[in-house]
Amino acid sequence: MRSFVTSTFALALALAPAAAFAQATTTTAQQPPAGQPPAGQTPPAAAAQPAAPAGPKLGFTTPAGMLLVQVKPDQTAVFEEMMGKIKAGLTSATDPALKAQAGTWKYYKAAEPAAGGNVMYVVLIDPATPNTEYQFFQVLQNTLTDEQKHDPATAEMYKKYAAAIAGMNKLNVTPGGGA
Repeated sequence: MRSFVTSTFALALALAPAAAFAQATTTTAQQPPAGQPPAGQTPPAAAAQPAAPAGPKLGFTTPAGMLLVQVKPDQTAVFEEMMGKIKAGLTSATDPALKAQAGTWKYYKAAEPAAGGNVMYVVLIDPATPNTEYQFFQVLQNTLTDEQKHDPATAEMYKKYAAAIAGMNKLNVTPGGGA
């Protein structure tokens, strides 16, 4: 059962950017005649307040955050490649919100094995900014150029990265004592 959940999670992570891209670039609704709202929708005058924007898929609510990432033993180079791309993308980002994350991501490889013989990585984000996205694939997607996003190799890259991850836990952490 655990392998099914892990596989499902990895597949969801791999396909999320592609689904978001497909949603953003596909339109199936026809334009209604002028002055009429689309079928099933309320006219603007009678519409309720707009929905609040969705929060991040993976965010932190404390001054720092940690991700405990279990990586398949034969996939550590793939995980480290992904982390290198994230860090490089954040460093070269033009978006100020992304660029602000550049020096906050650090990752460490544990000497002790994780459950199931996997390799444990600790990803430390300090400081963590509230309402900021820290989900690996979404951050990476946000650092890619439009050309890179449309490149078929990008979808393969996401699949490869998702396949490397065996599991992940999120921790919201606060400095203790004299820190």
